[in-house]
Amino acid sequence: MPRLPLRIAVLLCDTPPEPINTRYDGLGGLFTRLFNLSAQELHKRQTVDPASIVSISRFDVVTAQEYPDLDNVDALVLTGSKHDSFADHPWILDLVEFTKKALAHPNVKLLGVCFGHQIIARAMGYEVGRNSAGWEISVCGVDLTEKGRELFGVETLNIQQMHRDIVFTCPDGVVPLGRTPTCEVQGMYKAGKFITVQGHPEYKDDIMSEVVTLRAAAGIFDKEQAEDALNRAGKPHDGIAIAVAFLKFLLE
Repeated sequence: MPRLPLRIAVLLCDTPPEPINTRYDGLGGLFTRLFNLSAQELHKRQTVDPASIVSISRFDVVTAQEYPDLDNVDALVLTGSKHDSFADHPWILDLVEFTKKALAHPNVKLLGVCFGHQIIARAMGYEVGRNSAGWEISVCGVDLTEKGRELFGVETLNIQQMHRDIVFTCPDGVVPLGRTPTCEVQGMYKAGKFITVQGHPEYKDDIMSEVVTLRAAAGIFDKEQAEDALNRAGKPHDGIAIAVAFLKFLLE
């Protein structure tokens, strides 16, 4: 059992659009909320202060390009991003190199979400890039592998999606967690080292609806895509179940 509270460093790979950014205190606020809810769910038979379970710190790896000392954290969260995980911008290359160091560190675990999922695969030397099948948007069902069902405690995982970039193949020595018709690698697991998901457990329905509406207005999504995504944005999803699986993994 690791010492508590768990020291979780959230690597902020983007800034959400307004007013989402202000309403939820950015991605850092969203992940703090998610881990607090997961701590309460994991200990729902007793009253627990989430701060006694998790201690969240935030690092802007895009603009400030700041990183934690790996010897002073228990886990990293690599967040989603509007940026391309396969791009060679200096900050992305720095993030890939830092992720390599984290993967090699004996005492640090990693959690990857969307862009973060892809960065972990890239750091391991595997291809990430644009999906020829196009966008995957809003609440989608993921067909889980045996390990995926074990970790998340459900037969089919429903999760908010917002991506058109993918991990093309699951790395050697890594267990795939699920797939969809649009994306073959929906999550990855390596015992004692990392769990990743392609979707967004931190997204709420209002966030998805606002992002879809903004991107439709910008011409990124056509009318049919946007209407379909908005119709599914409020469907039940397993964000908390995913976060509970994350927390159990970190507590092992």
